Amino acid sequence: MTQLANHRILITGAARGLGEAFAREALRAGARVVLTDVLHERGAALAIKLNAQFDERAKYVHMDVSDSASVNAAMAEAVAWLGGLDGLVNNAAITNSGGQAMEAVSEDVWDKVMAVNVKGTWLTTVAAKPNLIRASEEHSLGRVVNVASDTALWGAPNLMAYVASKGAIIAMTHSMARELGEHGITVNAIAPGLTIGESTEYVPQARYDQYKNGRAIKREQTANDITAAVMFLLSKESGYITGQLLPVNGGFVMN
Repeated sequence: MTQLANHRILITGAARGLGEAFAREALRAGARVVLTDVLHERGAALAIKLNAQFDERAKYVHMDVSDSASVNAAMAEAVAWLGGLDGLVNNAAITNSGGQAMEAVSEDVWDKVMAVNVKGTWLTTVAAKPNLIRASEEHSLGRVVNVASDTALWGAPNLMAYVASKGAIIAMTHSMARELGEHGITVNAIAPGLTIGESTEYVPQARYDQYKNGRAIKREQTANDITAAVMFLLSKESGYITGQLLPVNGGFVMN
């Protein structure tokens, strides 16, 4: 597949999990990809592995999305290496409060979740904006894909900080789409369901069973179930789709 041939893509939170899956698929689709994360050693090691497989088309750059100086420095390094920026995937996120009742969540945890998940999405998109405008003007590109969660659609309990942050991502996607649309930039979001992976190992079996039994497609969800939707939303073919939320969850939540 060469759906993203020669596209220049930045993916936040790409050292593991969904971010790693998006990076692999974007490389497979022909893109050049910058992976950013705070997991420095893991991100650097992943880039080495990916470069061996995908002809040196990957680069790791350290980025703390909750810190504007880190975001701006990383964006400058990424754009210099890529020679521009055609697409951004705002994937970086933390949970930190899974399984806790709302009154058990500390203010520090709440603030950290919001700083990474919400402020980080805003800061990274702002930093990417001038480069995405150029991509729109020169190549009819300029794509932003925000990773939300279907927990914000059905109201998952005992996950308040995370659910609130992902609800904010959905609202921000609508506002970003209107603000950036005048430049020809599209902004969309996906809302994955509970996905098997390292970041969800803490989730109790009862929640896995709830998802599996409630889905129209009754099996566990993997990262590979989500990547194709992101690749399409990064592609030139998605150029008249913006401000939309696509649940990718096997029918657990339906629009």
